[in-house]
Amino acid sequence: MTIDIRDARPEDWTAIWPFFHEIVTARETYTYDPDLTSEQAEALWMSPSSSPLARTTVAVDADGTVLGSANMYPNRPGPGAHVSSASFMVDGKARGRGVGRRLCEDMIAWAGRSGFRSIQFNAVVETNEPAVHLWQALGFRIAGTVPETFDHPKLGYVGLHVMYRPLT
Repeated sequence: MTIDIRDARPEDWTAIWPFFHEIVTARETYTYDPDLTSEQAEALWMSPSSSPLARTTVAVDADGTVLGSANMYPNRPGPGAHVSSASFMVDGKARGRGVGRRLCEDMIAWAGRSGFRSIQFNAVVETNEPAVHLWQALGFRIAGTVPETFDHPKLGYVGLHVMYRPLT
């Protein structure tokens, strides 16, 4: 299957919102408020930072169907702006087809081109094993785990990994 990554356009939100909403309301992998409205979620996802380096992308198939999305941005302002971060969401119907990998590979290339020294994921739910394994396969390591910082609906309090990948 061909998966292309391109910058998201405002009209892509109508395709992103259904899987964004499904993922967030499941409360298994993201710390976003499950009561976010579409408008609030759109502002959060499509404009992830006031930095001119912030970017939102979509993964599309040959027909142009949106399969997933990512947003990327400096992890912190000022003295922390040399470290990038990102978030990824893949439509449940497209999981297991390499969409997350392609989105992350594109993000890593973008971060390198943009002059970042490293990438830090601040809150990877430790029980999200597919994501943890993918990030590790792409060169990330677990820098630490903050215990009991995520209230999983089935497993109770679980940890959040901080994951790190150097670019230089």
